[in-house]
This record gives sequence, C-alpha cells and structure tokens, in this order.
Amino acid sequence: MRGALLGAVLAAVVVGGAGTGASAHAVGVEADLAHHGHLSLSEGRIGVRLVTENHGPSDVYQATVRLAFSESMAGGQELPPSCLWGSDRVVVCRTGELRAAGAVDELALDLRTAGSPDEVTVDIATLWRDGAADTNPGNDRHRVLVLATGDPYVF
Repeated sequence: MRGALLGAVLAAVVVGGAGTGASAHAVGVEADLAHHGHLSLSEGRIGVRLVTENHGPSDVYQATVRLAFSESMAGGQELPPSCLWGSDRVVVCRTGELRAAGAVDELALDLRTAGSPDEVTVDIATLWRDGAADTNPGNDRHRVLVLATGDPYVF
C-alpha cells in the first residue's frame, strides 16, 4: 500500500511539474542540486536538518529527496506535509521550487526509531529533479553514519 501511495505522489509531482510551464523538461536543462545539513541520534530519536540548494544554471520546478535509514522507524509518526513514508525505513520529501543559485527552507524531522540503536546509517539522495540533468551528482548523495551520542553529524 505504501509503495502504491509513494508512486502516486511521485507521479502527481511529475505530472504537476510538467503542466505548469515552469518545468525543466526542455532538452539540455541542467541543475546542480546539493543537500547539506546534519543528523543526530540520541535515546532512539533521530533528528534531521536538511537544506536543498540549486547551484544552477537552471531553475527546477520541483525535486524530491529520499532519506533511507538503516534502522526501522517507529510506526504512527506524523511527517511534514511535504513528506511521506516510503516504508518503515524510507522518507521521501518534496523540496518545492529551486531557483538557480537558490535554496529552500530547512527540512526538520524528529523521528523515533523502533528500538534504541547505537548507530544509524542514513542515505540521502535526490530521487527526482524535474527532468533536469545534474552533471555534479556527488553533492546530492550522502551516506552518514550517526552514532547515538546526540552530537550533530554534518553532511
């Protein structure tokens, strides 16, 4: 069920972006998306602070970022309206419009893990970028090991 919901939401983002005239589906459109922020883990709670930037050269009407956790998250948690659960280990969030040389507001998540792990690995990556090519994909993919110290792990 969650997979079908995720597919429907992503399809709506794709279709919605294509019909607005602001879409980046033209041939040769480039955008350099980057994700930066920090993660922390303490007593079974993982904090996520993430900012998505577009270093250009083209605007992107919409993009999605995927957060994949090595541990399951506790059920029944609410997410911001721009996010949805892909599974008990995956959260997908819309970024909103990303102007060239611009950023979107910080995404903040405070999630409970299903247990109290000593560490969690988080994979962060752009899932979709409105059809724009990204010739520098290294700055929109991160794998972060977060120890249960409460300290922020920057990416």
